[in-house]
Amino acid sequence: MKKMMMMALMAAAATTAFAQDALVKEAKKLMGKGEFDQAAQTLAPALTSSETLDKKGAWNLQSEIMHGKFSAIQTKQIESNVSKNPYDTLGLHTAAIATWEAVLKCDELDQQPDEKGKVKLKYRAAAQTKYKTFGIALVQAGQYFYQDKKDNENAIKAWKYYLDMKNTPIFAEVKDFPKDPFYYDIAYYASILAYQMHNYPEAEKFATLTAEDPSKAGEAMEIMLFSKKESMKTQEDSVAYVKMLKDLHKEDPSEARYFNLLMDYYSHANNVSAMKAWADEEVALDPQNKMAWAVKGEVQMNQSEWDAAVESYKKAIEIDPEFVQCVFNAGVCLNSKAIGLKDQLADKNTGGLKKEDADKVKAILADALTFLERARELDPDSEKVKWAYPLYQIYYALENKEKADEMEKLLNQ
Repeated sequence: MKKMMMMALMAAAATTAFAQDALVKEAKKLMGKGEFDQAAQTLAPALTSSETLDKKGAWNLQSEIMHGKFSAIQTKQIESNVSKNPYDTLGLHTAAIATWEAVLKCDELDQQPDEKGKVKLKYRAAAQTKYKTFGIALVQAGQYFYQDKKDNENAIKAWKYYLDMKNTPIFAEVKDFPKDPFYYDIAYYASILAYQMHNYPEAEKFATLTAEDPSKAGEAMEIMLFSKKESMKTQEDSVAYVKMLKDLHKEDPSEARYFNLLMDYYSHANNVSAMKAWADEEVALDPQNKMAWAVKGEVQMNQSEWDAAVESYKKAIEIDPEFVQCVFNAGVCLNSKAIGLKDQLADKNTGGLKKEDADKVKAILADALTFLERARELDPDSEKVKWAYPLYQIYYALENKEKADEMEKLLNQ
């Protein structure tokens, strides 16, 4: 009984394998008749069935079916230039992608060792000859899906296949693989599209390719940076992002975007000591960088280090006398210093000041007034800094009623 059951199972397996083999043969006949869609539909079960005896042969047939469909539509496309008859544009570009997918799958299976542990590549040589120039079809497919169909998934898929083609096992060792002058353009478009799709690892990968072209290195680097920034999840990611920025900044200190990205990072990192250390690095790297002094002054200002902050702001103002934000901040720091000194020296019972102490406070307020009035002069409409209230405070403290009233009116407008 057990022997009969085993024979029955073996017979069933043989029948299933025969059925899959029959599907392959039927698909091949349909392809010969030019019935490509029917052929693909017939072959589909054999591509995934574990009972298919020659899986790589089935995938090779799939590539031939899809390439046959592609070629047939391409012929109609060429004829349409004269006849103006429509052709299956969607089918053309879908077949291009499906062709290369099948070629890749066939080659993947072709590399697997046989029962003796040996690899015998049966289809690669033919694929190298047949598909060496197929990249242009993938480029056009990507353009079609991106521009005409607004189908980003298929667009990025087609461009990725194209960009990876020369590095696949099929062509990796082919020395005369054609050089495409548009290769880096496609890499650039793919990097932008991947970034827009929030696929930051792919965006970074394509941008790295783009950067191999010196004329596109700047744009590529920007995509790489923003991709790293958007994909930061761990402390290690942040460290890698900052290191990359700092390295680029040191290589090209005149490129403001690297400094600005670093400033944005440290501003949002909520790490005062790190930002202070970075500001010190920047002024050491370039003492003529007004923004570095401004950042250093801001850190010191936020730590209530008034004198140090004023000195940093003065450095920035020396470089750019019209740097109104630093002019304003220097005045605010001195005003804050005066308020703090007044509170410190005031009589604990009456709140009053001795004349010599009052003179000390007024001297600091006079310095603050110089900066704040200069800020008003540089920015009369308060578009960049709001100078009216600190000026009101100083005029009031210095008992300049006329000016204090003027500022009060501005504040009440």
